[in-house]
This record gives sequence, structure tokens and C-alpha cells, in this order.
Amino acid sequence: MSNPLVGIIMGSQSDLPIMKEAAEMLEELQVPFELTIVSAHRTPHRMLEYAESAKSRGLKVIIAGAGGAAHLPGMVASLTTLPVIGVPVKSSNSIDGWDSVLSILQMPGGIPVATVALDGAKNAGILAAEMIGAFDIAISANLETYKTGLKEKVLLSVDEVAAKGWK
Repeated sequence: MSNPLVGIIMGSQSDLPIMKEAAEMLEELQVPFELTIVSAHRTPHRMLEYAESAKSRGLKVIIAGAGGAAHLPGMVASLTTLPVIGVPVKSSNSIDGWDSVLSILQMPGGIPVATVALDGAKNAGILAAEMIGAFDIAISANLETYKTGLKEKVLLSVDEVAAKGWK
């Protein structure tokens, strides 16, 4: 793919099984992206450099996944004017994921982070594509195709249920 438009970052490699769903969604929608590990707590200087350079490197949206205290999305949002989508990850040190959800969701005024469901990286990928698709005809068309496929899948299910005589 060409130069990345979306940056996917996560606090640790243990978040990858969840965050790869955002990457897979962006691949399907043909949105160029980059993916790396940036820890707010263990590599704060790397986080600072990543967030501050993202716009000049051509990124349009950042998807940031984190578990536990989940500071990464909010800290990155405080360092850039790009939209940040936070993915709360239910991690091994998490309190059923609620700590992650609330850490990302409850941002102070002036530092918004769009927040998807717990482990909702797939939706984060779709939301990032929608943000870019608002200004990119090709990505918008890919989203139309994707959403038409969702509709067709449901309608096939309706037909399958009806064929069994259930209503």
C-alpha cells in the first residue's frame, strides 16, 4: 500500500491479537496504515515523538489500543490535532476491562478521544476509514461495498430462517 493514512498503536505486544482486527479491517477497505507498539508508561518519549510527528508524516487518524490504566489514547490525543480512536483492551491486569473503558472514555474537556467498545478494534478500523472516506471517494466506495455486504448477509439469514418455516 501507499503511504499510511492511519496509525495503529498499542501499549504492548499482548494487545496485538485485538488490535490486528483494526489492521485487517483497514486492509479489507484498502486504507494504508502502519502498526507499532508505543507504551505511554514504558516508552513515553517514543509516544511523544510518535504523536507529534504523526501529522507531518501524513497520518490522518490514529487508533490507539490499551489495557489496564489505558493512558495511551488520551496522552496521544493531548499531543496531536489528529482524531484519535481509543480501543479499550481487556488485558491480564485489567478489572474486567472497565478500567480501560473508563480511562479512555472519561477524557477531560478539550481532549476528545472517540471510544469504541471493549476489544472493539474492528469498529475502530471502520470508524477510521469512515473519517478518511468523508474526503476520499475511493475509500468511501470501499465502505459502501462493505456495508452492502453486511446488509446482504443479514437478508440471506432472513431467507434461511424463513425457509425453515420460522417467523
